[in-house]
Amino acid sequence: MREVVNTPNAPGSPLYSQAVKAGQHVHISGLVGIDVATGNLAGATIGEQTRQALTNCEAVLRAAGATVDDVVEVGVLLTDPTDFAGMNDEYARWFPNEPPTRYVAKLGVEIPGVLVSIRMTAYVG
Repeated sequence: MREVVNTPNAPGSPLYSQAVKAGQHVHISGLVGIDVATGNLAGATIGEQTRQALTNCEAVLRAAGATVDDVVEVGVLLTDPTDFAGMNDEYARWFPNEPPTRYVAKLGVEIPGVLVSIRMTAYVG
């Protein structure tokens, strides 16, 4: 069973689903640090954009009936790999204990002002 999940509480596009729920798995698309209240990036720093990207992921998780505690895997794409430490500082606040598996790689496309894109997979058992 496959269900598309979208919420107005996170940035979206007609070109992708914010998430797809397949059975007990929730696959969240790569989301950036856009604040849906303003339609703008949440800030110019990696910390601000990481916080907003994770907030956006959390909104999609809620819409799919999951929480950050259900996250089993996270993928982080950075525009500039030297931003790793700043991203990691904010990330650690969201997953302080028993964090999910994770990979970090360089973002392959240039989107003006975007410093980070985060995707997740959750398991709702």
